[in-house]
Amino acid sequence: MHFIIFYSSPHTFLTILSHCMVNLNILRSYVEHLVSLFVSSVPDFMTKRDCCVAALLAMTGPSGVIAGEAICSDKNVRPDVRKPVLRRWEVLKKILLAVCIGLCVSGGAFAMEVDAQLPAYKPVSGISGNLKSIGSDTLNNLMTLWSEGFKATYPAVKIAIEGKGSSTAPPALIEGTAQFGPMSREMKSKEIDDFEKKFGYKPSVIRTAVDSLAVFVHKDNPIKCLTLKQLDAIFSKSRKGGAAKDAKTWGDLGLTGEWADKPISLYGRNSASGTYGFFKEVALFHGDYKDGVKEQPGSSAVVQGIASDKYAIGYSGIGYKTADVKAVPLGVQEGKCFEADAENAYAGDYPLARFLYIYFNKKPQQNLDPLMTEFIKYVFSKEGQLVVIKDGFYPVSKALADEDMKSAGIK
Repeated sequence: MHFIIFYSSPHTFLTILSHCMVNLNILRSYVEHLVSLFVSSVPDFMTKRDCCVAALLAMTGPSGVIAGEAICSDKNVRPDVRKPVLRRWEVLKKILLAVCIGLCVSGGAFAMEVDAQLPAYKPVSGISGNLKSIGSDTLNNLMTLWSEGFKATYPAVKIAIEGKGSSTAPPALIEGTAQFGPMSREMKSKEIDDFEKKFGYKPSVIRTAVDSLAVFVHKDNPIKCLTLKQLDAIFSKSRKGGAAKDAKTWGDLGLTGEWADKPISLYGRNSASGTYGFFKEVALFHGDYKDGVKEQPGSSAVVQGIASDKYAIGYSGIGYKTADVKAVPLGVQEGKCFEADAENAYAGDYPLARFLYIYFNKKPQQNLDPLMTEFIKYVFSKEGQLVVIKDGFYPVSKALADEDMKSAGIK
């Protein structure tokens, strides 16, 4: 049995983690989540759990520079299991980096507020021109709010926003029809390869906010908790999560009385959506959606459909929640569910937490266009992250903002 081991610089994830008083508890929740993915996918899981425990000890050791990915090279771990878990683990590590620094600074107390170290935006002279954003519907409102705030400072700037789905972002960047490509998921390797074939380098990216991808039901629905295995039984015809039978009625999920025999009405996004892909990967364990899912063109449409359909269930970014629906607490283990809120997303307890990204084209060794540079600075300013909270999502830390701006060559 061997670990897949990676070595990090002293400024990365684990060095910061080693200075956090809360590191062990937070990291344990991530490892437990990782184990749960193995448990649901691989029958022989005990050796995987041993592997995770050993990785946990390695990651919290004195050096703080060894990142054991907690994936065994055991022959029982199939490549089709290992690869998606590794991708998910990378996302979880990045979210942990964003919040851990904030916890170190605050002494572990949680508050839904912008990092006090984020600077107020400082306008500069000579900014004008046009920007086009094509991509995620989930980020559509956020991009609009950021644009409105930015244009209030720079009236000569014009910004057009089109949000038809994350999969529309990479082609727009490749074709040069947009400067920004917001996405609710990471680019797929093929999308990155296509970009690189065109330009000779990879696209740049910033992580702008944290989202709890919520599972919504009608406000009158009494359901209290759902596991990922149950979500898989509800939405997937493949049931790769391990459920013994299909979940067709609300009675199949434990509801009684008038709800027991009522068919579950399914709402979701179309295949152009990053949310569609993220939910398929994590909640459906890479399985296939049922044919009966009512695919909607946008997040608002999903929520509106659920609000008008008493026996409905669907998924959307938490920022689209209304008074007519409620977000169901989710969990990996039965009976242990967590609300779709910032605290649980940051702590790694909520299983559908994710970053919201903006991709863009920046030539290596060259400065980014001043207009794009200032827009990114605005997103990572105090004002920009207040917009994140206003839109119902969760802000990122100054440390993460600094890291992403540095990678984009922005000072």
